[in-house]
Amino acid sequence: MTHGLSVAHLTAITLPPADLIEAAGAAGFDGVGLRLVRVTETTPGYPLMEDRAALRAALAAMRATGVAVRDIEFVKITPETDLAALEPLLDVGAELGAGQLITAPYDPDHARLAAKLGALSERARSRGIDIVLEFFPWTSVPDLTTCWNVVQEAGPAVGILADALHFDRSNSSCSLLAALPSGRLPFAHLCDAPRLSSYDTDELLRTAREARLPPGEGEIDLGSFLDGLHPDTDLALEVPTGRVLDREDAVDVLRSLYRTTADFLSDHRRKAVRTSENDATEGGGLKSGRSMV
Repeated sequence: MTHGLSVAHLTAITLPPADLIEAAGAAGFDGVGLRLVRVTETTPGYPLMEDRAALRAALAAMRATGVAVRDIEFVKITPETDLAALEPLLDVGAELGAGQLITAPYDPDHARLAAKLGALSERARSRGIDIVLEFFPWTSVPDLTTCWNVVQEAGPAVGILADALHFDRSNSSCSLLAALPSGRLPFAHLCDAPRLSSYDTDELLRTAREARLPPGEGEIDLGSFLDGLHPDTDLALEVPTGRVLDREDAVDVLRSLYRTTADFLSDHRRKAVRTSENDATEGGGLKSGRSMV
């Protein structure tokens, strides 16, 4: 397993792009996701397509640190979404070298949703950007199964973004995750959280936006989630805590998150190796310590 590690903007959403890139580099991450579109009234977005000075600062930070912009986010696909109006977002994504644009399903008509995703994918791929659809339990695409159905209808180039929190909250299938073509899952969001017997929408939203935990510090079965991914799938840490971070605070927070995650992934790899060795031994695949003469 050689997961590349980036950090999603929501983890330190109070940082402008250039500051996030610099803090992520200082913490050890090799990539970031940038939120260029404001998603809620209480969280910022950073429209670099409208602020050339901020874009230049972000590009300078990328050159100075070697940190790449892995993805940009996110576009709510609604019945009213005007794809032509997204051209500036796609253009700035291409300038940043982003590989993916995250979209969110806010259209209950799945045929129309799929058609818009397919059309957006064509526009994005002409700029070297792939589209991924993230599923959320409070939307009309609440789980992996529904998301897979939609992206198949959208076309062969549209992918899925599986977030460990939403995957867990929606009781999505690990076996389906493992069965999906790796090309449909270019990266995944990783975090942890406590588990409850049930969740209402307010609790789902609160945890998603401000109450996540680093991997290994909650109760989600992250081992099974990781086992369902291709061993080289990139991971983006999305761990918002509701804290207002400045650049100096963010370096400490992101460095701790990086180390915790690296330790968790190393431990997971060791467990996977031991399990594989035990399975091979029980199946006769490994010889005992005695030589065979």
